[in-house]
Amino acid sequence: MQGEGLAVCLPADIDTDLVIAGRYLRTKDRSIWAAHVFEDLDPTIAPRLKGSVIVAGKNFGCGSSREQATVALREAGVVAVIAPTFARIFFRNAINVGLPLIESDLKCSDGTKIAFNIRDGWVDAAGKRYSVRPLSPRMQEILAAGGLVEYWRAHP
Repeated sequence: MQGEGLAVCLPADIDTDLVIAGRYLRTKDRSIWAAHVFEDLDPTIAPRLKGSVIVAGKNFGCGSSREQATVALREAGVVAVIAPTFARIFFRNAINVGLPLIESDLKCSDGTKIAFNIRDGWVDAAGKRYSVRPLSPRMQEILAAGGLVEYWRAHP
């Protein structure tokens, strides 16, 4: 799995309540979730997410186990999330919905062009390549299928 996008940089310890506030979870309309991603952190972020790669500090996705956080990011057009560490349940929820996560202590600025290849284990930021730990073959298969549901449909 590979991709690219412009960086949207975020700090450490972004919890799932900051990804999508609980007040928007009364609906199952994913377009509403996508429109309000990170609203309580910075209301200008959501419109910049389509085709972006989020580059964040450690502990991304901490807090509650709400699956809607990963769905909201994917629906907003996020191509991948890069952070040194992820909350464990957020990590698994993201893979399950087909949102690539990359563990790296990458530093960059908003708008930096980011490219990645999960299979080969690298991230390129502004023309400089960094090695990253690749995901397990099974997780790569799930991502390639578009998420866990699609994976199981293809592997009955």
